[in-house]
Amino acid sequence: MKTQVLLRKIHHWGSLLIMVQIGLVIGAGLLLQLKKQIDWVQPPTIRGEDRLSVPTQSIEDLFATAKSIEEMELTRWEDLARVDFKPGKGVVKFVAENNWEAQIDTSTGEILQIAYRRSDIIEALHDGSFFADWTKLYLFFPTGVILLVLWGTGIYLFFLPHVKRATRKRKKLRVQSSRQS
Repeated sequence: MKTQVLLRKIHHWGSLLIMVQIGLVIGAGLLLQLKKQIDWVQPPTIRGEDRLSVPTQSIEDLFATAKSIEEMELTRWEDLARVDFKPGKGVVKFVAENNWEAQIDTSTGEILQIAYRRSDIIEALHDGSFFADWTKLYLFFPTGVILLVLWGTGIYLFFLPHVKRATRKRKKLRVQSSRQS
């Protein structure tokens, strides 16, 4: 079988094999690229009252404020997915395991914003961990490998006609120049 035919078959069947995963990766990746521009994906960071000084509220007081928010469903520290300090903005973000986010002013302890945070779910879709931990390694990683092969075969198949055309042209010019001599 010719190399070109083999690569076309690999390209054809490889594309079919990974089309769902790649569609999901691309769609989620596009949303993640815009997470700072689309509030629906990730809530914007609200600036606290005093952005230039050291926080006056203790972490325990800030957590107590976050615990008081019904949507967060917090009872202990382990219920948090992350705590994100933004000292330059005077705010701390508490993100619960249920993806609700509370932004609290580090100087006043005031709740600045409560919002649902979809970026973590979208990221889990993007890397495959949304479905199960094993899908990341055994489904999405092979998809990436197949995509790399498709990229390589696609480049080869794209440039092959150009290389063949240039080779024929050079050969034709050599034949013409040898006839003239």
